[in-house]
Amino acid sequence: MRVVVASDHAGFCQKADIIAFVRGLGHEVEDLGPATDDRVDYPDFADVAARRVGAGTADRGILICGTGLGMALTADKVAGVRALPIDRADFAALARHHNNANVVCLSGRFVDLDVNEGIVKTFLETGFDGGRHALRVDKIMREDDPSFKGIGEDSGL
Repeated sequence: MRVVVASDHAGFCQKADIIAFVRGLGHEVEDLGPATDDRVDYPDFADVAARRVGAGTADRGILICGTGLGMALTADKVAGVRALPIDRADFAALARHHNNANVVCLSGRFVDLDVNEGIVKTFLETGFDGGRHALRVDKIMREDDPSFKGIGEDSGL
């Protein structure tokens, strides 16, 4: 599997270890930066990685910032990306089983490296259940289509 990894300065402390861990699982990894722990803007790095996943030149993305929240907000705005901030391995499994998440966003400040490694392993090794979940993922992804105007008030919801 082709995996891209990026962080900001707050997630930089775990980035090299996460990359080594993913390589140890047998995956091809590309480090998209930053190269140092100097202060950077997380949206820039999230955008670069998410666009690779959205375009299909990477299969999965791993983003690490202080909380995982800012990276997730940014990455999920890229067409084709389903990014979620995850702080537990069982949530990573559900994100894959039910949502076919393709980008996981980790907290480098509030989650220990060993927990993040467990999240990453689960995220990379868990498949998508499909079935009724595929219909729901299709509904999520319609939000990427600029011509989709929402389900509207006439939907009965």
